[in-house]
Amino acid sequence: MNRPLLFLDVDGPLNPYAAKPQRRPDGYTTLRVPRNGAHEDDRSLSSRRPLRVWLNPEHGPILLRLGFELCWATTWMDEANRWIAPALGLPELPFVDFGDVLFQERPDGVHWKTGPLVDYAGGRPFAWVDDEQSEPDQTYVNAHHQAPGLLYHVNPRIGLREDDFRALADFARSPHTSRSTG
Repeated sequence: MNRPLLFLDVDGPLNPYAAKPQRRPDGYTTLRVPRNGAHEDDRSLSSRRPLRVWLNPEHGPILLRLGFELCWATTWMDEANRWIAPALGLPELPFVDFGDVLFQERPDGVHWKTGPLVDYAGGRPFAWVDDEQSEPDQTYVNAHHQAPGLLYHVNPRIGLREDDFRALADFARSPHTSRSTG
């Protein structure tokens, strides 16, 4: 069986950045990530305060059990493997390189990630966990992707929860998302 892809955004689903800033959510740990690609031991590269990231270490094992092939779909791109994956207990994951479309607004209202994710999926079923999709994104996926594509919105104030993981696992097990190979 060929597993569907799970495109993972970091900020919002995994890092509930919009939660009350003075109150870390239960079960989460705080990670301080140097800005501008500075290494922890090289403070001269960045005088800005490190980025505060809240992550729940229990999410990694849960994500690995969902039945998907995991892939980063985040502005962190490969940096997610350096900072986020270890904190969650995830292996190094492939990532979508957004290249020149990073943050590029589209006149049709489709999110700048949507086209590259459809291209990356290459006709495979996928779920996309993010806090920024909208109706134009679903319309785009329906028009340009022949396999099932679940755009799963997560509230950035609370991040992924048990019900979200259950819905994703149900999608991964759906007969429409599984195709035998060969």
